[in-house]
Amino acid sequence: MNPIPDIVEDDGPRRRCLVSGGPQAAEGLLRFVVGPENQVVPDIEERLPGRGFWLSARRDVVETAVKRKAFHRAARREVAVPADLAAQVERLLLRRCQESLGLARRSGRAVCGFDKVAAALGEGPGRLITAADGSADGSRKIAQAARRAGANPAPVAAALNAEELGFPFARDRAVHVWVAAGPLAERIARDMARLASYRGIDKVGAPD
Repeated sequence: MNPIPDIVEDDGPRRRCLVSGGPQAAEGLLRFVVGPENQVVPDIEERLPGRGFWLSARRDVVETAVKRKAFHRAARREVAVPADLAAQVERLLLRRCQESLGLARRSGRAVCGFDKVAAALGEGPGRLITAADGSADGSRKIAQAARRAGANPAPVAAALNAEELGFPFARDRAVHVWVAAGPLAERIARDMARLASYRGIDKVGAPD
């Protein structure tokens, strides 16, 4: 089953998922390659050389691909598939989100904590991220702060819990994070969407 890199629609390039068989927007898929040691490797950053194999960004799809030996069929040969491939993918997706948030913090493009985020809401466009386990009361208060600031943040999937969201900011927990608009914010939003899809989370961090 071949990838289809030459199809471009309104939502961007499309690739074929090895499990579903249908073409999908590439931004909602995960790329894998066969490495030098003939082992299937997740290519989360989509930079590794070699022919890419694509799967929907869902843990159950990755698990199904392993069980059905989809990589063997796509590569047309026996390849080594790690038994913990699904767990590897989740760790890599999480690490990429946290590294990007850390980069945004160090470059002065991101802040965390209610007071800092509430202040940043009025400073210009950006992305508001809320922890998946944040309280409804906290979401209500940050929504009020956004309305007072006249802000309308673009939604971001709430893929990280408070502990995971706090890690890039050297804090035990963070419930609200603000990232100023720009290419890095868009990359973070895409990566958060993939991780949320992988974890089966449909909550978003923008106020209603």
